Amino acid sequence: MSVFTPLETVHWGMIGCGAVTEVKSGPAFYKCAGSTLSCVMRRSGALAADYARRHGVAKWYDDAQRLIEDPQVNAVYVATPPYAHMKWAMAAIDAGKPVYCEKPLTLNYADTARLVRYAQEKGVPLLSAYYRRAMPYFLKIQEILQSGAIGPVRCVQIFQSAAHGTKVPAQKAETVDWHMRPEISGGGWFHDVACHTLDILDFLLGPIVSAQGKRANLSATTPADDTVCASLRFDGGALGSALWCFDADHTEESVRIFGTKGAIRFGALSFIPIELTTEAGTTTFQPEMPEHVQQPLIQSVVDQLRGCGCARSDAQNALRTAWVMDQILGTL
Repeated sequence: MSVFTPLETVHWGMIGCGAVTEVKSGPAFYKCAGSTLSCVMRRSGALAADYARRHGVAKWYDDAQRLIEDPQVNAVYVATPPYAHMKWAMAAIDAGKPVYCEKPLTLNYADTARLVRYAQEKGVPLLSAYYRRAMPYFLKIQEILQSGAIGPVRCVQIFQSAAHGTKVPAQKAETVDWHMRPEISGGGWFHDVACHTLDILDFLLGPIVSAQGKRANLSATTPADDTVCASLRFDGGALGSALWCFDADHTEESVRIFGTKGAIRFGALSFIPIELTTEAGTTTFQPEMPEHVQQPLIQSVVDQLRGCGCARSDAQNALRTAWVMDQILGTL
């Protein structure tokens, strides 16, 4: 295994420059200290060129392999739908270039484990885009927990409902949103968003060491499950329950952490005001949101690649979250 040599400046190549990269992540690569966005890629050359023009990026490609081989690129951001993550991450690793990959790293735990092993064997850094780990909102929750304000944690309650307008006749496969096509996304809305909730709980409370669940496709309007429930056990002993329904009449989301002296309520996805309730009453907090929500994490990734810091999200936490997801879905 080779030893990775820190980079002086991180020159990113972005594979996939769709909607998620317009504000959430893309600008961070050229706004972070020690980082530049050297080129972007999209299968449509016209769209890649348009993105490059609007973001002031010097080069664009319609071929991911050419981007990876570009000598100016020394790190790769994979922002395609999940089905292509493994292919392009491995290609970048083969080229000896660190990878920052959107979540989930692959379609399932087995492939994620294979990709993580591959990066380790090659000695190339592999980082995951579970960006909530570096956001001020969740660092505030971590601060509250570490202060002992709610005492030892005993249980966690997760709830999410969403009205996605699925009450329509079953659609032809080619017209279904790619998020609802398991061969592209790995699952449905559960696969796309629940991983964020599970990963941030791993960050706040420690690893989930046991998970079981039930799933159902009650609307039968897409190939993906729309309702999932789960029971969880955390490494520290706390228990958790979770319910996700993506065929509901309204949208609602919250996570509640109960301790022996109080409770915290927050939104892992909705960023509702953080509520701390103790015998003294209820206090709310609303930390400022970054303009580009991935920027704090990307800065930590850049710092690690430059040898002057540590990324707040890596392949190991992504691997643990993939394991929990597959345990809940019964696919492991």
